[in-house]
Amino acid sequence: MNSILLGQAEAGPQSLLLSRANRHGIVAGSTGTGKTVTLQTLAKAFSDAGVPVFAADIKGDVSTIAKVAPTKFWDLYGTSGQTIRISVADMGPMLFSCLLELNEVQYGIINIMFELAKADNKPLNTIADVSSLLRYINQNTCSISNRYGHVKASTVGTIQRKLLILKTNQTADLFGPTNFKLGDLIQRQGSAGVINILSSQRLIEDPQMYTIFLFWLLNELFRQLPEVGDLEKPKLVFFFDEAHLLFRDAPKMFVSKVEQIVRLIRSKGVGVYFVTQNPADLPEQILAQLSNRIQHALRAYTPAEQKGLRAASQSFRPNPAFDTAEAIQQLGIGEALVSVLDEQGVPSQVQKTKIGAVKIPAAPALNTVVSAPAINSSVNLDLMLPKNEGLKTFVVQETPKAPAKIIQVTKQRSSFGHFIKKCVSLAACVMVFWSLPIAVSFSFAFAG
Repeated sequence: MNSILLGQAEAGPQSLLLSRANRHGIVAGSTGTGKTVTLQTLAKAFSDAGVPVFAADIKGDVSTIAKVAPTKFWDLYGTSGQTIRISVADMGPMLFSCLLELNEVQYGIINIMFELAKADNKPLNTIADVSSLLRYINQNTCSISNRYGHVKASTVGTIQRKLLILKTNQTADLFGPTNFKLGDLIQRQGSAGVINILSSQRLIEDPQMYTIFLFWLLNELFRQLPEVGDLEKPKLVFFFDEAHLLFRDAPKMFVSKVEQIVRLIRSKGVGVYFVTQNPADLPEQILAQLSNRIQHALRAYTPAEQKGLRAASQSFRPNPAFDTAEAIQQLGIGEALVSVLDEQGVPSQVQKTKIGAVKIPAAPALNTVVSAPAINSSVNLDLMLPKNEGLKTFVVQETPKAPAKIIQVTKQRSSFGHFIKKCVSLAACVMVFWSLPIAVSFSFAFAG
């Protein structure tokens, strides 16, 4: 397999070459036009081709892919998957400053704090460690100013108040000694790549933490993976959902860092696919790096939306058979304009394409890889499966040498129906209990 099927167009099947999948891409379109289905289609196709996938599940619908592909669940809060913890030290001063939304002067204090922790071998894992270091800086402003540059107590106080916000919204609980290895994301089950799903329904309530964590993960992939050049297929495909949040009010320094990573990480064998409503949500220097494009319908009512529509249409190689701008507005649900790189690295002519949806069965498949908090335990996957199916609990089995897998599926009955069934069973037992002595008496009487 050297390509994955995206869908069917009048000109024929539309496929993405695996050797060009690390040239990144974008899946865009208004709400309800089919972006999630496209994400599932891509994830399943990459998995079938042996390529591991990482994707965040914001609405709880992406996770249904677990029924048809090997899937591992992650969760920063530890309620719907394996818990992830990262230390403040591993996050680094720039990302931690962005999380707190600090200005340049306050960022300077955070840099001093990181240098102080490194030089004096002080712990910097949790928000409590940060508070402790800031108190130390505040109490020793003179000596630290002589050592690192001028430090104002009022600036330190401002940062301390920002930390209070993290503690209030429980974001502080997500920090601790890092328990996560990148190798956990790049796994295969047989010939299929494992799809890693980050449960994000709760995490997205703090958009800043959501975007900072995903970018930290991307940055770690860039920093730790070796150079491999262009491979026959990527080592990992990374989907960044709600990508517009990454760049909203972001400082130039941060945007420049994102651009650098997106430009260079393809040589590490990683393909990055941004999922957003409008391509105009992304900075031009980022958009220029995204060679494989899937554009669902856009609705353009306001001047700003019309500007975004023009920008989206102009990013495609024209097709003389139709007007791209008009076609974008007329696409139906599950339809998209598709343009991908060919073998020569040239964008293909844009085609109207019916994206092939993944067929999700009514019940989850057995042997799906999951993360169990304990051996032979039950895991509540409410947030990972459609609620109308009533599938609530999975019995999983985990051994030191093998990942946890679904080995039994149970349906949760309605409380009233379950109560009635229990009552009937109890009544039957009582009747048997009382009828037994009578039967024995009749037996003796008949024998006599």
